Amino acid sequence: MLYIWLYPFHTEYSFLNVFRYLSFRIIYAAVTAFLIAFVLAPWLIKKLQEIKLGQQIRDDGPKRHLTKSGTPTMGGMLIIFAVLLSTMLWADISRSYVWLVIIATLGFGVIGFMDDYLKFMKARSKGLSAAQKFSAQIVVALLIALALYFMPGYTTKLNVPFFKNFMPDLGWFYVVFVVLVIVGSSNAVNLTDGLDGLAIGPVMIAALAYTIVAYVAGHRLMSDYLLIPHIEGAGEIAVFTASILGASLGFLWFNTYPATVFMGDVGSLPLGAALGTVAVISKHELLLLMVGGVFVIEAVSVIFQVVSFKSRGKRIFLMAPIHHHFEMKGWEEPKVVVRLWIIAILLALLSLSTLKLR
Repeated sequence: MLYIWLYPFHTEYSFLNVFRYLSFRIIYAAVTAFLIAFVLAPWLIKKLQEIKLGQQIRDDGPKRHLTKSGTPTMGGMLIIFAVLLSTMLWADISRSYVWLVIIATLGFGVIGFMDDYLKFMKARSKGLSAAQKFSAQIVVALLIALALYFMPGYTTKLNVPFFKNFMPDLGWFYVVFVVLVIVGSSNAVNLTDGLDGLAIGPVMIAALAYTIVAYVAGHRLMSDYLLIPHIEGAGEIAVFTASILGASLGFLWFNTYPATVFMGDVGSLPLGAALGTVAVISKHELLLLMVGGVFVIEAVSVIFQVVSFKSRGKRIFLMAPIHHHFEMKGWEEPKVVVRLWIIAILLALLSLSTLKLR
């Protein structure tokens, strides 16, 4: 909104010309989101404590986690608020892509809020049923997929990392593919959110990586040089991902070990969906497998554990998701978190190298 309100006056006030530069707005979107999250977090934590909205710890998990019982949760509301407000302030909201990522974030945020509300406020231990949650996610993701499919000029071709000429056209199946990407990304981040700072770290790293990807995809000269699809207006999505980075940094200040607040499903579900939507819009859907490699590892560990137990009656890991396996083996929580962050950074660097290696 600042761009729309202030930039038209740049002919009268030359200093307003800075709003024309996307790089300027990307940086200040991140700073704004950080300040919103950092300043409001203490107030939110106090309010959550007052209404006794605390995390319930499973008794079948690592025993050391029992000390976290009662820690305020649903802090993800603050992240989403900071992201959306900063995006509305610094992005060009006349771009339809901006509204698609906002809808994805809000839609999955509502699902996460309802799940947390039922679990913590209504004392329904499992919140929404798996069928209810999954169905709602599919509906929101399907709306986004259909909007993209019928958007003039948007292609259903799939950009494959490391290949410059291999771009298969998925046709109508692209709608199904988009739903799988968004829903899968959302639930993968949700599964990762099990240790202090574990999920928010890779979210920041993925957000930074896709800030670069979206900026390049929206820049005609850069995209042509790197032989990647040029998406008109996709650069504005970089403002959104920068806001995720800033808000996540502000939240991490309070979520780092030992955490004074957890994000809950109201944070993890929309953040995952947002990353999936950005990956789709920027036409780097498959790159998300590398950028969000830690999320993939966590999700796959759960799938393997369930399949193995149901088919053979044996578990592959001591406990799933895999971060709990390492805890059960005796690793301290901060060590598990930092090592998975390191893996996330390396995978993000590898993914960015694919922009050139074609």
